[in-house]
Order: sequence, then structure tokens, then C-alpha cells
Amino acid sequence: MSENVQALPASEAPAAAGNPMQRKKLFTLLFGAVAAAAVAYGAYWTLIASRHVSTDNAYVAAEIAQLTPEVAGTVKEVKVVDTQPVKAGDVLVVLNDNDARLNLAQAEAELARAERRVQGYFANDEGLAAQAQARSADQARSAAQLVAARADLARAKLDLSRRQALAKSGSVSGEELSNAQNAFATADASLKAAEAAAKQSEASYRAAVGSLKANQTLTADTSVDTNPEVALARAKRDQARLDLARTVIRAQVDGVVAKRQAQVGQRVQAGTPLLSVVPLQDAHVDANFKEVQLSKVRVGQPVELTADLYGGKVVYHGKVAGLSGGSGAAFAMIPAQNATGNWIKVVQRLPVRIALDPAELKAHPLQVGLSMEATIDTSE
Repeated sequence: MSENVQALPASEAPAAAGNPMQRKKLFTLLFGAVAAAAVAYGAYWTLIASRHVSTDNAYVAAEIAQLTPEVAGTVKEVKVVDTQPVKAGDVLVVLNDNDARLNLAQAEAELARAERRVQGYFANDEGLAAQAQARSADQARSAAQLVAARADLARAKLDLSRRQALAKSGSVSGEELSNAQNAFATADASLKAAEAAAKQSEASYRAAVGSLKANQTLTADTSVDTNPEVALARAKRDQARLDLARTVIRAQVDGVVAKRQAQVGQRVQAGTPLLSVVPLQDAHVDANFKEVQLSKVRVGQPVELTADLYGGKVVYHGKVAGLSGGSGAAFAMIPAQNATGNWIKVVQRLPVRIALDPAELKAHPLQVGLSMEATIDTSE
């Protein structure tokens, strides 16, 4: 408008500037422009801005698989380098397996020895059972001999009593009486011997039965394969075999090798980090939204994302997969102590996990740590 005024001749400018109708028209146009802008902004806010929340505090992340050995050993071979893509099951690191092979051979020999030892237990069961039967027969024979010895003693005692009674009347000679006395003494000694033999046979029978029971406890309700000694030896053999297999370290997931630390000749212990495998095909985005933006954010809502790597020409589509259980400050190594000292309120940010479309991720790969911009549609 100032240009229009300046375009007028100098003699007509004061008249235009002082024209009330012209000024009214200018104010009307200005008011209409402001009202149109307000309506446009209100429509934009109602239809778009109020239904979307955005942040540029977002970064690509992935569940990185850290490769560690399960057994101690010396690195014999490293088959990969950083940035190399690998598939699940590929051999990455090989440890020296000499000790593992020796341990396996020892475990296999111990298993064979345990099997033979248990087979001996079962064979002993049969032998001890036969011994118990023999001792039982000896016990029965000793019992019969004891009965016979008692009968002999009773007969000898009766004969001696008769001859002692006849000896008083002179009907029996002294020699016959002496023979009767000797027969009684012999029968008495035989009885004592039979009693001792009976006790001995009973003790032998009990010992045989006890040995049989003791051996049966080693074989009760088992076979050679299921015997505890064999099972223990077999478990040690399997453990040694597993330790041998663990000297070959394989990739657990598809991905790209990163942070390789393993070197040939290095002595490593179980749990020592050797390298990492980053599954870029399963990457996601951790977007840190302000707490004031999260009132309408829900799991499953659609998200549009752009990466600084590709700029606005590539748009990723994802979904809200979940919200963190706490803000970054809550999980910091040294959390803020807001209950002490001077306090200034700081708006917190909460990590929101966003799952990406695998097809889009395959077409335009991303690397962990790259910057992203995320916009969540909260209307759905």
C-alpha cells in the first residue's frame, strides 16, 4: 500500500492519505487477512497439529548380541572383521580344542568303566543270592545236627543212669559203667559242638543276606543304563562333549559384526566379550518425547519418521511399540536428587520405542545411533 501511495503524484498524496474510505478499506483488508490466518491456523491446529506430536530427539537402536565364550580357552582363529555381515550359525571365532578333546576322552573312559562296574553289581547279586541259599542250607543242616546231638545226649544220659543204678547191686561191671560215662561226656561235647555250629551257620546266613541286600541297593529298580553311577558318568561325558562343541563360537542372529576385540592367541575366560553382532534388519527407534507430549500417546499408534541420513525424501512408517518404564533421569547412573538443595523443574523426556516397517528398513538400511525425526499420529 505504501508503494501505491508513493506512486501517486505529489499533489494527490495528501488527499489519498486523508481519505476515510480508503483507510477503512485498508483496515478491512488487514482485518480479513488476520482473520483468515487465524482461521487457517485454527484449522491446522484442530485437524493436524493437535493430533500429532513430534521430536527430533530420536535415534536408531537395536538389540545388540554380544558374543562371549562359554568355556575358557585360547583363540585359535577369528573368521570375521568389523562391518562384515554374517548369518545366524556362521562360525565367528574358534578356540583351541586340545584340552576339550582330552576331557571328552577321559569322560568317555569313565563312562565305560562305570558301565562295567554296574554290570559287576548285577553279577554280584546272583553270586550273593547263591551264597545266601548255601548258608540257608548250612543252617538247616546245623539245626538237624543239633537235634541229633540232643537225642544222643539224652540216650547217653539214660544209659548212664541205668548203669549207675545196676552198679550198686553189682549187676554191671565197672568197665561198663566207665564206658557209659564216657559216652555221656562225648554226647554232651557233641551237643555243644552242634550248638556252636548252628550259631555259626545262622551268623553266616545273616552275613550272606546282609551282603546281598547291600549289593541290591546298588541295583534296585535300575538297569545298567539307568543306574545312577552310569547316569552321572554319562552326564559328565555329555558335558565334555558340549564343552568341545562350544570351542566353535557361532553367530546367534543375522547382523553386522561390530566392536571386534578377539585376537588370535588371546587367552579368554568364559564371559569375556569377543565381538558384537548388530541385527540391523530388526532395528527400531528410541524417540525421547517430552512428558507434556505423551498424554495421548498409546501403543499401536502410527508413526512417520525421517532419517538425517536420507533426509526428507525417504519417509519410514512405524508403530508405537511401547513406552519406557521410566525417564532417562530415573535410570541414570547418578540420578537427580530433587529433594535436596535448590531445585529447578526440568521437563523430563520418556523413551518411546517405535517399530519400523521391515520392508522399508530393507530398502533403506539404517545403522545404530543415527538421528531420526519422529511424528506420532495420536488421533488413532
